[in-house]
Amino acid sequence: MITSRLMVLRRAVCVSWLSSCVRKQNYCSSAKKTRVREALTSLDSGSSIRIQGWVRSVRLQKNNLFLHVSDGSSLHPLQVVASSDLNTRGLTFGCAVDITGSLEKSPSHKQRVELQAQKIEVVGECNPVDFPFKIKGHHSLEYIRQFPHLRCRTNVFSSLLRIRSEATAAIHNFFRDNDFVQIHTPVITSNDCEGAGELFQVEPAGNEHSLDEENPHFFSVPSYLTVSGQLHLEVMAGAFPAVYTFGPTFRAENSQSRRHLAEFYMVEAEISFIQSLEELMKVMEELFKASTEHLLSHCAEDVELFHKYNSPAHREQVNLMLKRSFNVISYTEAIEILNHSSEQFTFKPEWGCDLQTEHEKFLVKHCGNVPVFVTDYPYDLKPFYARDNEDQPRHTAAAVDLLVPSVGELCGGSLREERLELLKTRLARTGLDSTYAWYLQLREFGSVPHGGFGMGFERYLQCVLGVDNIKDTIPFARFSHSCPL
Repeated sequence: MITSRLMVLRRAVCVSWLSSCVRKQNYCSSAKKTRVREALTSLDSGSSIRIQGWVRSVRLQKNNLFLHVSDGSSLHPLQVVASSDLNTRGLTFGCAVDITGSLEKSPSHKQRVELQAQKIEVVGECNPVDFPFKIKGHHSLEYIRQFPHLRCRTNVFSSLLRIRSEATAAIHNFFRDNDFVQIHTPVITSNDCEGAGELFQVEPAGNEHSLDEENPHFFSVPSYLTVSGQLHLEVMAGAFPAVYTFGPTFRAENSQSRRHLAEFYMVEAEISFIQSLEELMKVMEELFKASTEHLLSHCAEDVELFHKYNSPAHREQVNLMLKRSFNVISYTEAIEILNHSSEQFTFKPEWGCDLQTEHEKFLVKHCGNVPVFVTDYPYDLKPFYARDNEDQPRHTAAAVDLLVPSVGELCGGSLREERLELLKTRLARTGLDSTYAWYLQLREFGSVPHGGFGMGFERYLQCVLGVDNIKDTIPFARFSHSCPL
């Protein structure tokens, strides 16, 4: 007998496979999915298998019961045919089942094989009356967002989660293939990397953790949930040519927008021995394209579901982004483009002011709906670590943002200020010289020119899938006035 916990069915071929162990005769393997898939594709008709999953549909005919069962590993469920004589008490849409039977050639052109059930066990019953999702109901992303504990049961959100998992693997593969070292940067930190003050402070709860009056902080200093792992990556960039981190970050933004979350995931990289934004932008563009190409080839049907039902015609947009080279303009050029347009902006574009979302989206559209790098921002708009462009007429920093269609800013990065005296001056001017004494010390011991960037993972998914609201790209959305579960 073959026990299967993962099932992948395609129009041309219907197979089942295991993530951990597959047994056929004396064959046992925990190898890659492709090897397991090849082994099970060769199953003879009549092979005995066992599946475990959740019922997606139930259809009763005179002599037979037809079920579609999914375990979340694929968009396509497996058809199960059972005799009406079998004990099917509690068998309803949404229930969990454990089924044993034989794999047979299907008479229907919709699937190659089906499972002829010999035994059906209802492991977990489901009340179909109160269950918020219906067999034939159309469930929008906005509707299922009301049920964060149940929305993974729907086709659209299970597809999103598989896409998210595959995109994570693609990003790690890119950095591994390019010899980056992964660094696990801390979630709790004593620095405010961005300098915006949008921090969640961390202190123990309850009187049992009470501290003395002279030192009221658990870590002896104020500590926060991280807004970025960049400064810790800069530490590591003093020992490795290229490092990256991929983990949760937190911003205490009182925002209900479609682009912001209080907890989200960031991909951040730091590269030593680079001296131009062009080098940095090359890595950013390659990361985007390599990850997206991987996603489209390894998660094609799940991505197609979003492109077909959630964002029609978005696939053409994605293909264009992959085909074309990204545009590059300076911040000064961007302001000129905005001021010469006929668009009526809510926020007037002025040199020295940050670009708003409406400005970013317009610039992308102006550049042919292809991602655009905006470089050389006003020096005072960027944090203390951004390198000073001393040779430019206006006081700018060697900083860059990557703007993408529908989303706006996806990535932000800069060359870092490696010149000790310039860095000392800026930190002193902002009153941070004592707080970041350790950061200054990095420049005293073997410092090199370096730079880095961060990419919002959920915004990346928004961009590739055409998802309008960022709350629909993460398993459990956290934003102001909302923290269920």
